[in-house]
Amino acid sequence: MSNAHPPAFSTCDFCDAHKGDTTGSFRVLPPVFQSFGGVAQFSGPVSTVKCHEDNTPVKAAVESPGQGRVLVVDGGGSLRRALVGGNLAAAAARNGWAALVVDGCVRDVAELNAAAVGIRALALMPLPTERRSEGQRDVPVLIQGVWVRPGDWLYADADGIVVGATQLHA
Repeated sequence: MSNAHPPAFSTCDFCDAHKGDTTGSFRVLPPVFQSFGGVAQFSGPVSTVKCHEDNTPVKAAVESPGQGRVLVVDGGGSLRRALVGGNLAAAAARNGWAALVVDGCVRDVAELNAAAVGIRALALMPLPTERRSEGQRDVPVLIQGVWVRPGDWLYADADGIVVGATQLHA
């Protein structure tokens, strides 16, 4: 799989172009996410996982073909357990995921930063999850008060994270 550079985009330009959107098809995530991973700017169609302090469905997702998608993980904003660590970041990169956006915590920061995948998360937490095999795949998720749905397009750069119901053009 080639890692061709995606066309450059700017979340600021998207916001300028869509600031008058009243349909809800253009959304901006709150500025609470920290950047990890070896890829600083990324975009792609969304796939979702909803889980609480159990990363079993995250592991299953990143071990499947990513096809350039962005995995959005609804961890309920929990700061008590890490939903993604070095092994899952490496699996995501190996299997062609563009990025992981985690409404929760991650761990193994040196391994995350070495992985050829974009990662955004709320914070670092060294404690791993319990594995109870609970969670849902490809359902609409509420991330920091913003709906993100499978098939949406997510864009992240140094300025922030935006989501469109369809692929965006500035």
